[in-house]
This record gives sequence, C-alpha cells and structure tokens, in this order.
Amino acid sequence: MRIWWAPKNSAFADAWYQTLTPGIKHEMTSDLPLRHDYAQLDGVRLHYAECGSGNEELVVLLHGFPEFWYSWRNQLSALGKRYHAVAPDMRGYNLSDKPPRVEDYRIDLLVEDVIGLIHRLGASKAAVVGHDWGGGVAWAVAHKYPEHVSKLAVFQVPPAAAWRANITFRQWRRSWYMLFFQLPRVPEWSIRRNNFAGLERVFKDTVVRKGCFSDGDIDLYKEAMRQPGALTASINYYRANLRRVMFRRRYENNVKRDDRIRVPTLFIFG
Repeated sequence: MRIWWAPKNSAFADAWYQTLTPGIKHEMTSDLPLRHDYAQLDGVRLHYAECGSGNEELVVLLHGFPEFWYSWRNQLSALGKRYHAVAPDMRGYNLSDKPPRVEDYRIDLLVEDVIGLIHRLGASKAAVVGHDWGGGVAWAVAHKYPEHVSKLAVFQVPPAAAWRANITFRQWRRSWYMLFFQLPRVPEWSIRRNNFAGLERVFKDTVVRKGCFSDGDIDLYKEAMRQPGALTASINYYRANLRRVMFRRRYENNVKRDDRIRVPTLFIFG
C-alpha cells in the first residue's frame, strides 16, 4: 500500500520549483506557506521544507526511493496547522549534499542526520514518520535514540529484524531490484535511459490508484534525480545497507541485542 494525496502546495514552493522546472504549472490550494531552508549538520548539509514553524511539537517526515521532500507536500500543510512539520531531502537526494562514497550512506549515518536535524531545529525530540527507506531510517532512529522520538509512524517497511525473520522466496522475487542495485553503474544507466523512462514507470505502473501522479509530479521527481550525483547516491542506500540488513550478525560480531522499539508506534502495511 502506498499513501498519496492530491497535489497541494504553497505559492513560495511553486515559485521555487518553477526555477527548477520552468514551464511546469503546479496547483496551489494550501492556505499555509511552505518555507525552504538548509541545515548544516556534521559533515553534510540537508535541504528541507517546513510548515508551522511557530508550533511547539516537531514532526519529521522521511521520504523513500526515488523521491524527495515533495512527497510530503500535502502532509506538511495539514500537519503545519498544529505541529512544526519538516520534510528533508535525505542525504544524497535533490538539493541535499551527496557524499561520493558508498559507505557514506550507511544507515547509522542516516540516523545521525535525523538526530542532527532535530537538534538543529531547536528540539530535543520529534515525532518521526517514514516511508520506504525513510521508514527503515525511522525504525533505526527510534531503536537507537528512543529518548529523541516522541512517536513513530512507518508506512510499508517493517523493522529490519522482522523482515529478516519473515522473508520468503516470494518476497525476494518482488525485491529483485535490491539485488540489481548492487551492480556498479548498470542500475544508473537503466533508470536514466530514455529520459528516465524507468522512473516514470514506477510512478505510473506500480501504483494501486492509476493516475495519482500527474505528469507535472513525475517531471519534478525526474528533475530531482537529475541533480548531479543524486541518482547514484539514491542507489547507494541499497549498496551500503542491504548486506548489513540481511546478515546483521556478521557485521556485529554475533552480538545479540534488544530489537524492541520502545516508543509509541503506528505501523501501516498492506
């Protein structure tokens, strides 16, 4: 199950995105403006969009592959009425920094990005929401730093321990692309060819509700992936972490640990 809402945005964000994709018209129906800024963290600078910055409780929204902050545009406006809602471009995506090495995308570094962003925004804790890779990072943040997570919500991606315990051959067949992404250069060529036709198929053919992504939406996702280094960086999430998720004990010297999540959690899967 994937959760999407009809396009809404702010006049500021519309003007900002016109500079990236001139000629594309985006529907503007939100009464709350989105603000864009950068957070300089330890070794990486993240771009983020936010709404409701005057509100006290922080909500951090983490996107997945092959997306960027724009996937949360409507949730930003809805949550901004009561919360300080923030959606970063995760490390390697769109306007955020794109470190060059595969190991720069290990999940432990992605976790530190989220904690650094929470602190950079002046908060000690946040409600963390994630989908796809953002969901995997959200689980890891809540597991390692429960004192900094007030609530957790994850769409579609189970905790790594549950995934390892329940993986089936059928699920591996459906996840073939994760193995394909381990190859050097070939995945980038495959996705980029024919004006990112592979990316377009993801948004048009693999969704339950056909037509939920407009051509303008898809053009924005393509433009985000055209940012220098973004496509390789996004695939490096898989290259840096898949073996660690599959064979955790090999990387942790067979040390047993408590995998329980100790914060209030909502998990939606389908």
